[in-house]
Amino acid sequence: MPKNSKVTQREQSNEHVTESVADLLAHEEPLDYKNSSLTVGGAAGKKIPQIEVPENDGRPAWNSKLQYILAQVGFSVGLGNVWRFPYLCQKNGGGAYLVPYFILLLLIGIPLFFLELAVGQKVRRGSIGVWNYICPSLGGIGVSSLMVCGFVGLYYNVIIGWSIFYFVQSFQYPLPWSECPIRRNGTLAIVEPECEKSSATTYFWYRQTLNTTSTIAESGGLNVKMTVSLLVAWIIVCLAVIRGIASSGKVMYFSSLFPYVVLFCFLVRGLMLKGSVDGIAHMFTPKLEKMLEPKVWREAATQVFFALGLGFGGVIAFSSYNKIDNNCHFDAVLVSFINFITSILATLVVFAVLGFKANIMNEKCVVENAEKILGYLNSSVLSHDLIPPHVNFSHLTTSDYAEMYGVIKTVKEDGFAQLGLDPCLLEDELNKSVQGTGLAFIAFTEAMTHFPASPFWSVMFFFMLINLGLGSMIGTMTGITTPVLDTYKVHKELFTVCCCIVAFFLGLLFVQRSGNYFVTMFDDYSAGLPLTIVVILENLSVAWVYGTKRFMQDLEDMLGFRPCIIYFYLWKYVSPLCLIVLISATVIEMAISPPGYNAWIQELAEERFESYPPWALTMCFALIIVAMLPLPIVYIARRFNLMSDGSNKLSVSYRKTMMKDISNLEEQDESRFILGAKPSEAPPSAPAGRPCLTAGGAKTLDANSLSPSICYGTSYQNAAISPTTPTTPITHATPESDS
Repeated sequence: MPKNSKVTQREQSNEHVTESVADLLAHEEPLDYKNSSLTVGGAAGKKIPQIEVPENDGRPAWNSKLQYILAQVGFSVGLGNVWRFPYLCQKNGGGAYLVPYFILLLLIGIPLFFLELAVGQKVRRGSIGVWNYICPSLGGIGVSSLMVCGFVGLYYNVIIGWSIFYFVQSFQYPLPWSECPIRRNGTLAIVEPECEKSSATTYFWYRQTLNTTSTIAESGGLNVKMTVSLLVAWIIVCLAVIRGIASSGKVMYFSSLFPYVVLFCFLVRGLMLKGSVDGIAHMFTPKLEKMLEPKVWREAATQVFFALGLGFGGVIAFSSYNKIDNNCHFDAVLVSFINFITSILATLVVFAVLGFKANIMNEKCVVENAEKILGYLNSSVLSHDLIPPHVNFSHLTTSDYAEMYGVIKTVKEDGFAQLGLDPCLLEDELNKSVQGTGLAFIAFTEAMTHFPASPFWSVMFFFMLINLGLGSMIGTMTGITTPVLDTYKVHKELFTVCCCIVAFFLGLLFVQRSGNYFVTMFDDYSAGLPLTIVVILENLSVAWVYGTKRFMQDLEDMLGFRPCIIYFYLWKYVSPLCLIVLISATVIEMAISPPGYNAWIQELAEERFESYPPWALTMCFALIIVAMLPLPIVYIARRFNLMSDGSNKLSVSYRKTMMKDISNLEEQDESRFILGAKPSEAPPSAPAGRPCLTAGGAKTLDANSLSPSICYGTSYQNAAISPTTPTTPITHATPESDS
């Protein structure tokens, strides 16, 4: 140590030695906060090495703010925005559904999204490291989050595989799902019966794409076409994430922006189609009475919850690569509203196209029923007097048919049912609810067959689905790889490749002929309840265990301003209450709804609800239990000291920041942190709320701020330290009340 250093000067003087915190920190080797001991001092004149903290802790960082925003947008905006949100709008009151959705977005969506962004940015760790840091007893939150990511990633990439298959099939004219195939038996040519009973697009989906079985119990073997598509999907995902954000960040420039180009193209094209306005008007016509139904609010809360990707770990992982002073509040609001606007845009596109399809199907219905009426007229079943004189069967309009239908129904009241006439109402066609794969691979696909240059639009649509899915898969994979790479020193590229290979082989479950039913099972049970529990524990660990006031102070230190006080009450009371109600409603819904799936019955050429067999039912509940099992296991293991709390995995940047701040303290006012005057005296604890200087200027010292010294009991005021004092083990400090 240099002779002119403060410590050396005091050792050579006769005055009482009063070491400063900065001097003590210079002697500390911050290797393991849990298992190491703090030793200060030694023989006089003995040179003690100082800690050399690197300027960069080695953690990757985003190349630009735009790249980061696009990554968050790409993760949160996914397939659900295109095929789930429009269905919920249609089902739950049209424009009236937007009211509860927007309210819940403000009450639970933005606050919880902001919370995840903030903790990831502050701790600079993935989901496991973040929750080990904030509350080690609830460290299982990060593991459960990782497991849910694994379950979702397995079946989500199967959907990307389906999209890849349709994308490849779109490069031909006419589209292969535009007409039913012809079966030839010698000189006799007949339409495929299964296709004739359903439709060309439905037949192509269930028979030529999935080749699905009639029950989940009947495996049917691997579907070779889907297996190859799944392999291609995993190769694409692996290449996108193999180098972490260095590779995925560049992919996001395209995968996040291209879907918006396609949506705007489809919107412009859709508005030019006949009947598109009918679809949009039907969509946004509010049914206000629906707003009073609790189920509408529950489904709106669930959609808000999953639309932003809360609890998956991807949000935390992406934000952990940010600078510590990044304005994550702005990011939370921006991404949330982009997500909401995207859902509205997708809904406009979907209903513009479905309005066009409804008009085509309605006109087809009118033609078919007009032929029936002509047959009845020719066979004298109906009198020509029943037909209004202005009706022209060669140019029959929907209004003319409606008038004729009403007259016949009134006159033939007793025998009307035997005629088998349909009302052919446009409203009925628009009310046919479709979602998920039924919307993307059947309804929307059928509508595109009527577009001019239909292959071009089909290529664009399925390429958009691939990019939407890829953006979400990148976030999901980052939610898996980042926590593991933070916790264990493994080779990034090798670990990523191994993950993709294992996931591909596990994903073979979903590319059997019965694989579609397992996709439904995993979608219903692997994420819903476990993820809701994960998020409420995240909320409670920050708001009630760590403390909302402390968290608000940390945010002020990070952002340079204090967030609006409304967040205090949202995090502490409103969001937990809403999540508890959501969990209760989800459990009740699961209890009263019979677990099952929609099976495609080949003989009937229609879907039929089937209950899960006992083994499949066991598998459903096993998915929930396995996803939530880390929560109690980690809690019990750390309660009885059977597991390390992960404190030895703290970020180097924290130790760097801590040393810089306390060095500034010494330079400004060394007397504020003076230890006991006598070696035998224990130094008094620094009171909370004490003023101190940090790199950003004068601040209030909060003894419970989000720092390693508090969360892990390594505060230097908690140990009696002197050159002659023996080593004192470090113990955990109990978090103070928020009151």
